[in-house]
Amino acid sequence: MRERLKSDISSEVIQYIFAPALVAERNRSFESIMDVNKAHLTMLMSQGIITDDIGQKIMTALDELIEEGAENLELDPNKEELYFNIEAALIRKVGVEIGGQLHTARSRNDLYATVARMNSRKFLLNIAEQIIVLRKELLSIAEKSLYVVMTSYTHLQPAEPVTLAHYLSAILSALERDYERFIQTFNQINISPLGAGATASTSFNINRHETADLLGFNAAMGNSIDSIASRDYVLEALSSMNILMNNLSRFSHDLYIWATDEFGIVEVGDSVAACSSIMPQKKNPITLEHIKAKSGHVMGALVSATSCLKNTSYGHSRDATESFKYLWDAFAEVEASLHLMTATVKTLKFNEEKMFLRTLENFSTVTELANTIVRDANLSFREAHQIVGHLVSQMIEEKKSVTQIDSDKIKEISKLIVGKEISLSNKAIQNALDPIANVGSRSTSGGPAPVEVKKQLEKLNARLRQDNDWVDQQKIVAKNKKKSLSKAY
Repeated sequence: MRERLKSDISSEVIQYIFAPALVAERNRSFESIMDVNKAHLTMLMSQGIITDDIGQKIMTALDELIEEGAENLELDPNKEELYFNIEAALIRKVGVEIGGQLHTARSRNDLYATVARMNSRKFLLNIAEQIIVLRKELLSIAEKSLYVVMTSYTHLQPAEPVTLAHYLSAILSALERDYERFIQTFNQINISPLGAGATASTSFNINRHETADLLGFNAAMGNSIDSIASRDYVLEALSSMNILMNNLSRFSHDLYIWATDEFGIVEVGDSVAACSSIMPQKKNPITLEHIKAKSGHVMGALVSATSCLKNTSYGHSRDATESFKYLWDAFAEVEASLHLMTATVKTLKFNEEKMFLRTLENFSTVTELANTIVRDANLSFREAHQIVGHLVSQMIEEKKSVTQIDSDKIKEISKLIVGKEISLSNKAIQNALDPIANVGSRSTSGGPAPVEVKKQLEKLNARLRQDNDWVDQQKIVAKNKKKSLSKAY
C-alpha cells in the first residue's frame, strides 16, 4: 500500500496520527466496515466481477473475522488505518490472490465515507430514541400539572401567571423540533457514497443501488465527487446536536435556579445530587451542571468541524477527515446529557404551595388588572399600563401586598395619572389578581388556561406516538437489513 513511497512511515506520523485513532476506530467502525465489505462483495459476485468460488472464500473468511470479534483483531499502526488491518487479517486467512480481490472497484475514500454515514445514522437514531424517552417523562409530569399555578419569568423577573404544565408544554415543543431536526439529518445522511471510488467512480460494471439497499440506505448518492467530498452532514449533525444541547442547557438553567434556596420551588432527588466535602447542609444538583457544561463541549465540536472544513477543496483530504474528530465525542456527550436529564426529571419535586403563593404575592397578576381597566373603564391600554405601573410602585414603597389593592386605591392613582377617577368593583379587581382566575382567563390558542394546555398536550402526545413509531420502524428496518445482508450470498 506504500508502493509509491520509498521510505517507511516516520515514528512521529505513527505516534501522533495513526496509532491514537486505531483502537477507537476499531471499537466504533469494525462492524460497519465488515458490513460494507460483505455488501460490496455480494455486489461484485452478482455482477460477475469476481467468481462465486472466490467470493465464497472471501465471505467465509469475513465471517470468521466477525466471529473472532473486533477485540481480537491484531492492530498494527504501521498499516495506517483500520481498513488495512482488516485487509491484512483477511489476506492472512485466504492469501493475497483471493483476499486482494475484495478491494476491486472501490477506494478507501468511498469506503470510509460510507462507514462514517453508517456510524452517524446509528448515533442519530439512538439520540432520537432518547429524546422520545425524555419527552414521555415530561409529558407525564405535565398532564398531572394542568392546575399547578406558577410564575413565568422574563428577564428573570416575575412576568405573568402560567401553570407548570404550560411551561413543560413549551419545553416539549422545543424537544419536538429537536427530534425533527435529527430525523431530517438522519435522512440527509442515509444516502450511500459507496461506489464513488476515490473520486471518479470506477470503470467496473458495479451496481451501486444493490449495495445501498443491502446497507439500509435510502438511495445512492448522485455524484461521485460529492460522495467522497461532502461533509456538510457532519456540520448538520453537529448543528442539530448543538441546538438540542442549547435547549437542554436552558431547561437545566431554569431548574438550577428554581432549586436554589432563594427560589425553593423545585428539588432534585438525592440520586442525582451530591454533597459538599465540608458543608453538610449542601445538596448540589450536579447533573444540571454537567448538562450545561456538556452543551459547551458540543458547541466547541461544531466550531472545530466548521474550522477544519472551511478552506478545504471539494474533494477528499486529511483535513476534511479531521472534521470528524469531535463528532463522535459530541454524540457521546448528547447521549449522556439526555440520559442525565431523564434521570433528573424523574426525581423532580415541585413545591406547588410556594409556587402559588409566590405568584399571588409578586405582582405578576397585574397585567390582567390593566386589561380589566381597559375593558371596564374604556381607557387605552397605554393609560391603563401607566395607572397600574404607578400603583405597583406605590404599593411596594408602602410595603403593601398586591392583595391589598382595592377600588379606592385605583381611584386615587387614576385621578393622579389620567386626571379622572376610575371605578372598578372590588370583585373585578380580585378576579384579575387571583392567579387561578388569571390563568383560566387566558384561553387563547397557545395560552396557559388548563383547557388550552390540555389541547397542547394532546397534540404533543399524538406527535410523540407518531415519532416513537418512526424510530421503532427504523430499528426494524435496520434489523431486517442486517438479516438480508447475511443471506445475500
